[in-house]
Amino acid sequence: MIITGKKNLRVLVVDDTIVYRKAVSDVIEEIPGVELAGVAHNGKIALAKIKTLNPDLLTLDIEMPVMNGLELLTEMNKTYPEVGVIMLSTLTAEGSDATMRALDLGAFDFILKPQSKGQTEGKQEIKRLLQPMLKAFSQSQRAPSRLRTNKRKPLITPLKKSVPALRHVRRPPAATFKRSNKSEIVTIGISTGGPNALSRMLPMLPGNIGVPILIVQHMPPVFTKSLADNLNKKCALTVKEAAEGDIIQPNVVYIAPGGSQMKLVASAAGQDRRIKITNDPPENSCKPSVDYLFRSVGDYYVGRTTAVIMTGMGSDGTKGLKILKEKSAYIIGQDEISCVVYGMPKAPAELGYLDTVMPLDRIADAITKSVT
Repeated sequence: MIITGKKNLRVLVVDDTIVYRKAVSDVIEEIPGVELAGVAHNGKIALAKIKTLNPDLLTLDIEMPVMNGLELLTEMNKTYPEVGVIMLSTLTAEGSDATMRALDLGAFDFILKPQSKGQTEGKQEIKRLLQPMLKAFSQSQRAPSRLRTNKRKPLITPLKKSVPALRHVRRPPAATFKRSNKSEIVTIGISTGGPNALSRMLPMLPGNIGVPILIVQHMPPVFTKSLADNLNKKCALTVKEAAEGDIIQPNVVYIAPGGSQMKLVASAAGQDRRIKITNDPPENSCKPSVDYLFRSVGDYYVGRTTAVIMTGMGSDGTKGLKILKEKSAYIIGQDEISCVVYGMPKAPAELGYLDTVMPLDRIADAITKSVT
């Protein structure tokens, strides 16, 4: 995977551990289109080097002496808001909570520090995770325009000009089932840029919306629990990490646990729908997978589903949306301008699966109208 553009993406590596500084630096020097701007072993030094080295992006550790990653992000928001940040996080409750705070402070996204013991294996894991993230940043709204491989329209462009005219794209097969007037469930697929997007959108929903909401946010284990707890503090709705056997309830948001698949099944009595957590294989290299959840929702809520596809890399969710479309779901897509990465909504938009395309700040209103 090669990152192309007019100029190289310049990355400053910030970590107090020499092993990780060396591993990340080596990986950056191996990726075409990316160059190592420099290294720093704490936030204070990094802040000085941003001024002299002019990086486009930092890879940033959280726990560091003198000035930690969160303190550095706070200072960058004041003086260098244009510089992007990818966090390197540990797979712990403390690490996931700190990462949620970093995302709240404007970090682009995060990758996990490798759990493997071998340096060669660890370096390969860093490269596997970091390379697509760097490509996503280079194409995102956050990146300087000189780095983007796709030309994005200015933020002041009217919405109707920022998305493809659906009459020019291929339509899906005609729906087999007739849709009822309102939805009885909402399901959402989201990835890169998701925590911040959900932090803006979900608090706009009323606490008495009257339906359950099921979300797949691409995240590793532990982090989805921190995300749910973080969102629960901000929302009128109850937000929780889904658990095996949960009977879905109205006015509750269920977030799929990282590292597992989540689907809907019927309860033993057949009267209720409950959460089933499985160890089924990844789909689209994702676990949890949006497609996996969307298919199951379509099995039980024919003509009574609102599905939302939002910011993220890749195309997870497209196949599931095809099934939901055929079962008369109402499908909302986030528009290109407000996406951090216009990946997941792009394919279904081009295929004609979306009933409406909305900027982030109007999605909650569209959801509410679809269920009331």
